[in-house]
Amino acid sequence: MSDPIVILTEEPLGPEDRVNIAKLLDDGDAPLVVLVPANTERHLVVDFLENLSMLDVAKAFRDLVAQAPDPQKERTHAAEALSLSLAALGGLGGGVTGEIVDGGAVAGLVSKVKALDAAQAVVVTRPHAIADTFHTDWANKAQDQLGLPVLHLYAGSGFIGDS
Repeated sequence: MSDPIVILTEEPLGPEDRVNIAKLLDDGDAPLVVLVPANTERHLVVDFLENLSMLDVAKAFRDLVAQAPDPQKERTHAAEALSLSLAALGGLGGGVTGEIVDGGAVAGLVSKVKALDAAQAVVVTRPHAIADTFHTDWANKAQDQLGLPVLHLYAGSGFIGDS
């Protein structure tokens, strides 16, 4: 059996993501481990600037006045994303498992990669203009801590982030 591939995602994985992950497997039997954070640790100023950069002015100001997220709702959303992701990747490689990550998303990825002695790590996110531009996205942070390349894919597309 091949080394596991650990996948951190902030979005439910779908059919396009399945195609991208299948390409990584290259008909191999590597087990897949999907991690979904219960809290995506977003920052108000970064979110505001990102929404403005995407020309979504209404959302930028709506998010400024939004209340703090409910931890129970975040965990429920993470559980749903994990369930959809496991279903989307079902039948690939040497099996698919997953878990919800409490605490920091990057810390959870780094910990799981080290615990499994995984050879590959993949981060699947929406495009984040500010974090991607300044290399403060999850993939770059994880790569710095792991010392191995971390593939950054944009959810629902074939596009690769710059990590």
